[in-house]
Parts: sequence; C-alpha cells; structure tokens
Amino acid sequence: MNKRVLGGAVAAAALLAVLIGAVVFTEWDDYKTNDSPEGIPFDNVVDEDGNIDQGSLNYALFEEYGPLLLIVALLMFGAMLGGICIAKEEVENDDSN
Repeated sequence: MNKRVLGGAVAAAALLAVLIGAVVFTEWDDYKTNDSPEGIPFDNVVDEDGNIDQGSLNYALFEEYGPLLLIVALLMFGAMLGGICIAKEEVENDDSN
C-alpha cells in the first residue's frame, strides 16, 4: 500500500471519528419529545434585545446543530474533491491508445 492510500485512509478514519463524535454529542432530547409534527417559527424570531428565540428553526440549525452541519459539509466537500482526484487519475493512467 502506498503512502497516498494510507494517508487517505487515515484522513477518512479521522473524519468518520469526528462525524460520529458530532452525532453522539449533539443533544437530540429536545426534539424527540413530541409524538406529532409541530410548527417551528422561522421568521420574526429576534426580539427587541437582539436575542434569537430558542424555539425557532434558526436557533436549532445554527446554535444546536451547527457543529454537526459543519462536519457534514466538510465531509461532503472532501467527497467531492476525492471524486475529482479519482477522475483525474483515471484519465492520466489511461493506456487505451
């Protein structure tokens, strides 16, 4: 196994560990208490003092699930770059001529 494959495997394992950690340490209890769907306000959620309502969708996405969304975004970006690198290697190593 060459150094490139080993480095990719280590990076993938590290990202997987971080993703698992983000999922495990996210507090899901606040959103599992309802048996039926409920509306979540998403507009006019800032009060006069500039504080965001803690029951709003904006607060839930960016304050509570922000780290998880960041990890998923980095993982998807890495997958996109990996796909591009693999596609370029296949073209460079093409001996069909």
